[in-house]
Amino acid sequence: MSTASAERATSVLMRPLSLGSLLLPNRIVMAPMTREHSPDGIPGDDVARYYGRRAAGGVGLIITEGTYVGHESAGNSARVPCFHGAEALAGWSAVADEVHRAGGRIVPQLWHTGMDRAVGAPPVPDAPRIGPSGVPLDDSEPGVTMTQSDIDNVIAAFATAAAEAEAIGFDGVEIHGAHGYLVDQFLWSHTNRRTDTYGGDTASRARFAAEIVEACREAVSPDFPILFRLSQWKMQHFQARIAETPQELEVILGRLAEAGADVFHCSTRRFHLPEFEGSDLNLAGWARKLSGRPSISVGSVGFDNEFLQSFQGQQGKVTGIDGLLDRMERDEFDLVAVGRGLLANPDWTAKVLNDRWDELRPFHVGLLGTLH
Repeated sequence: MSTASAERATSVLMRPLSLGSLLLPNRIVMAPMTREHSPDGIPGDDVARYYGRRAAGGVGLIITEGTYVGHESAGNSARVPCFHGAEALAGWSAVADEVHRAGGRIVPQLWHTGMDRAVGAPPVPDAPRIGPSGVPLDDSEPGVTMTQSDIDNVIAAFATAAAEAEAIGFDGVEIHGAHGYLVDQFLWSHTNRRTDTYGGDTASRARFAAEIVEACREAVSPDFPILFRLSQWKMQHFQARIAETPQELEVILGRLAEAGADVFHCSTRRFHLPEFEGSDLNLAGWARKLSGRPSISVGSVGFDNEFLQSFQGQQGKVTGIDGLLDRMERDEFDLVAVGRGLLANPDWTAKVLNDRWDELRPFHVGLLGTLH
């Protein structure tokens, strides 16, 4: 990457952006990545240091790993952090403080796994697997179809977590509505086979997600940013789609925006691929165009392979980001989330902006046990 390209990267990526009450110094986001480094669901000092290093490295906004909301069926691991309970919230407060001391901004990702939960899994082994229709994503046994009471309790759990996030000093929240987890299970017709007002057409399938956003909006200050992460693909279902056309996507985004979502974080495995025929726009580009709200793009930024290949042992080669900059100069989307690059290089931002590409470490799975 030439010095001129580094100057171009600086001019594109170092633009500030306001999201409600939050002023971001640049357009680089740390993508949420599950770590399972929080025994009993409580993030410790090592978690605070981990996020603090990325903040000190210059990333504009950190989105934490997924954190379980306070519902007994939300989780699937005793080492994934919770976002409820005094000890866990104290741990997260320390994380936010560490990031702020380093000059960063941070939002927690709020998560419910739904039917992705394994039978008997911690942190509450006796909790049932629940979903919109009890339909599993794989060949496992069916689970429990959610009642109205179940729906109300989960919505309340998200709202409580959002209020707690603001109370302990976070800069916003992100609702995890992607990758085949509970919120996404309502959006996807394969797992949502309900015949009530939460199922059926695209607008009805978006109702649960919209009610979560609306409850979170009512629980926090009017200018406290709410991000919503969505995807077409699911784990083990890479060709899945919640929207077959831009018109269907517009219905979903419209309901979420009306409910109070400020930003759409659009998860794709490769950011450079178009989402619908007849346009070069990716999913984040369509989200911005259709909703008028800021959007975040993500997927294989700075690497020549996608993340699942990396986790299967294929080491990706570091690449330039000129194609990304082209799209951002056209205002296709507003922010870009970086995952593996920031795992391997806490100071990825500084290295990219200062033409230090030869110093970037490639990501490989062996790094996961040593990350701090």
